[in-house]
Amino acid sequence: MTLIKSISGIRGTIGGKTADNLTPIDAVKFAAAYGAFIKERNKGKKKVKVVIGRDARISGKMISSLVANTLVGLGIDVIDLGLSTTPTVEIAVPLEKADGGIILTASHNPKQWNALKLLNEKGEFLNGAEGEQILALAESEDFEFAEVDDLGSYKKNKKYLKKHIKEVLKLDLVDVKAIKKAKFKVVVDGVNSTGGIFIPALLNKLGVECVELYCTANGKFPHNPEPLKEHLTAISELVVKEKADLGIVVDPDVDRLALVSEDGSMFGEEYTLVACADYVLGKLKGGNTVSNLSSSRALRDVTEKHGGTYTASAVGEVNVVIKMKETNTVIGGEGNGGIIYPASHYGRDSLVGVALFLSHLANGKMSCKELRDSYPSYFMSKNKIQLTPEIDVDKILETMATKYANEDVNTIDGVKIDFAEEWIHLRKSNTEPIIRIYTEAKSQQAADDLAVRFINEIKEIIA
Repeated sequence: MTLIKSISGIRGTIGGKTADNLTPIDAVKFAAAYGAFIKERNKGKKKVKVVIGRDARISGKMISSLVANTLVGLGIDVIDLGLSTTPTVEIAVPLEKADGGIILTASHNPKQWNALKLLNEKGEFLNGAEGEQILALAESEDFEFAEVDDLGSYKKNKKYLKKHIKEVLKLDLVDVKAIKKAKFKVVVDGVNSTGGIFIPALLNKLGVECVELYCTANGKFPHNPEPLKEHLTAISELVVKEKADLGIVVDPDVDRLALVSEDGSMFGEEYTLVACADYVLGKLKGGNTVSNLSSSRALRDVTEKHGGTYTASAVGEVNVVIKMKETNTVIGGEGNGGIIYPASHYGRDSLVGVALFLSHLANGKMSCKELRDSYPSYFMSKNKIQLTPEIDVDKILETMATKYANEDVNTIDGVKIDFAEEWIHLRKSNTEPIIRIYTEAKSQQAADDLAVRFINEIKEIIA
């Protein structure tokens, strides 16, 4: 089964049987559930409006048409941004005074996947309770479609490439003048999705010379679209060959940002947020930050260096945003290269990340590699243990928390154990019987050894 229903939306592979894969019927059913939810939420309002947009994957146009027409059939007005990015749809929702938004993207998943990601009227992801309501509506199929005179309208709006870039450039801490003066040369890997349109357009406005790699938005991903080191050999080589100042890599929906230093080495997804936070905190003095429990300790170190307070949230963008609002955070995000900058909006945005990072690089007058070397070095190991369905994962995590009760233990999302020089985070998957194991230490060997140690301890508990 490759259809995954969760509180954040529905995700699956194209083709196959209904309810097992993301078929047209499943797309219509889930879009109808979301539309019914939005209409109920705006009861009494004459017309409800929803913004949609999609990445460039091959199935995007089909899924977009199904979703748009389903919403129209419910009597909802649809504004279709067409080829877009997740953060573009997020900023479009409030700008259009819409009641919600749907992003049609499976993010970093391979080309056979697609998904519906759901937003509220603020352009932010729905919370858990709201997601549960939509899942229940989809299950019950309790939809009431509009009569012919009450059908919704459908309009295309292709102006949001320019609007999104304009919103980024007007941010106070984006130093356009310094970036232009630096005369950067950058290689961009857009993984043949919408990042190949939006990132070069932004760089052009910033006066940056752009060398394009995989920037044709045809959805034919040239490599695994998750921006990890093992997938980025082509851009690493091209950065060196072109004598570029850095490389920029985004995932298909442009909410994750990875960077490559001038020598072809990875700046590291974890350190994208660290660098942007360092710049913002240096300007604002004493600001707070948030990242999730599985993100690098380096953000905490940088935050405390600037006199701010760092807070960890449960994993998941919606959880990060909730914690950011609670702690009046100036910048936050996730260690997968997701930058959330409230001065712009509460969503991961690679365009904002690029602009802040280049501002930092231009003001610091150092190379990308020198900047990376200026931060504390931590190394991560990411593993998982496959379990049988009958194993009580919660009981295992409870046992580990009790065993290490004398350490700094956090149980808001699985179990995270902070030791003096390293940490481990154990989480159960919401979709399959596995325990995810993340570790971080001051060397790769130490991070790997910590993971192996806990894997063995968990296996002993199971036995």
